[in-house]
Amino acid sequence: MIPRRLVLILPVLFAGACMVGPAYRRPAAPVPQGYKEMPKEATAAGLTWKGARPADEARRAAWWETFGDPELDALEQRVNVSNQTIAFAEAQVRAARAAVAGVRSSLFPSLGIGASATRSSGLTTASPGPGQAAPAAMSYEVAADLGWEIDLFGRVRRGVQAGVASAQASAADLESVRLTIQAEAAVDYFLLRGVDAEIELLRRTVEGYRTQYELTQNRFRQGVASGIDVAQAKTQLASTEAQVTDLGITRAQLEHALAVLAGTPPLEFALAAAPTGTPPVVPVGLPSELLERRPDIAAAERRVAAANAQIGVAVAGFFPTLSLTGVGGYEKSALAGLFSLPARLWSLGASLAETVFDAGKLRSAYLQVRAAYDGTVADYRQTVLTALEQVEDNLAALRLLAEEARFQAEAVAEAERTLRLANNRYMNGVTSYLEVVTAQNTALANELQAVGLLTRQLTASVNLIKALGGGWRVSDLLAPASPKPLSH
Repeated sequence: MIPRRLVLILPVLFAGACMVGPAYRRPAAPVPQGYKEMPKEATAAGLTWKGARPADEARRAAWWETFGDPELDALEQRVNVSNQTIAFAEAQVRAARAAVAGVRSSLFPSLGIGASATRSSGLTTASPGPGQAAPAAMSYEVAADLGWEIDLFGRVRRGVQAGVASAQASAADLESVRLTIQAEAAVDYFLLRGVDAEIELLRRTVEGYRTQYELTQNRFRQGVASGIDVAQAKTQLASTEAQVTDLGITRAQLEHALAVLAGTPPLEFALAAAPTGTPPVVPVGLPSELLERRPDIAAAERRVAAANAQIGVAVAGFFPTLSLTGVGGYEKSALAGLFSLPARLWSLGASLAETVFDAGKLRSAYLQVRAAYDGTVADYRQTVLTALEQVEDNLAALRLLAEEARFQAEAVAEAERTLRLANNRYMNGVTSYLEVVTAQNTALANELQAVGLLTRQLTASVNLIKALGGGWRVSDLLAPASPKPLSH
């Protein structure tokens, strides 16, 4: 039995414990007041996620719904549920949270219980007479062992802080992986839709070229056109048909990539051709909001907090440790009356240990964790700078692509006008068929360029949303609920 006086002292010892090491403060980050590439027509009042629709909270997480594409919505839902990279990251989060529980357990005493029965001869019994065998004796014991290292200087508590921060970093990593996979799926989806648009354009062009080829053949039979005109028309038709076939390779590869992102074998995944959507207006916000909306920034900041706590662990190593031990139970040479008062045994002990000389080992450990902390601060600031760069890149891309698209629309219109004039001139015998072929190539190239620009605008919109953190918020990271295992 543990004396009542000691039971009363233990909470006092624990309550008086302190934590050594630096208190944590989030390091300063190089965040400007605004974005260099912000469109001039943007206003501060319109730079938030709020006010879009009544279902804003749902759209905040399901950011892809901004594009208004039901097939993309369905695809992203499949990715969230079945993507194996996300499943791997989710398992790492659960492992990190379990590790925190293991570290936290060191704050409490450990208690073990055991029972033994020993038969011995000549060890504890009286010496036998000459020529006599030593008598055998039995010993029975039931005892409980108690051990507790009092966390006087916060070594364990700092370790718990480091574990919690690391687990939060893992949770932020999960959200960063999730956002990356979601954005990759959206980009591949719009690339595929862009290929669909190019295939549709080329197929319409093939039909026009086939009509032109037949017309040229008829003119050749009538002696109006030359064999060169027929050959050029045939070459133009066959070359465009080859482009349609070649795009089929790209489409198949994109469809296979989407199948893998959705956690599905390519055999079981298919997307029918569909028209390309239009780029949405993406609310941007202020640069300071990236600190709250980017999961990779949150992960880097949590690793700074974990490294700061590890400094406290290292500092606590310079201070003495206090350990309490106790044993209580019963021991008797017979089972009968084992649990009686005369058979009771107990022992209590306390030990105080301090390292006097270690040839600089503790100092070396402190310098290591201090350097690791400085490294995490630099990584945090670099992550913020990278996030700002990504936002600026995509803002510039969207602004310049919109301007380029306006010019490209004019180019398409002029190319089509030139083609009509070339056809009229050829039909009237003013020029050769080569002028028609040149006008056809120019018109097709400009139409394909226009389709490509629309695809680039859509993918840049996805990348901007990703750079802004999707719909994630740092408050989601601090939620107490554990992530649910993904279903498969």
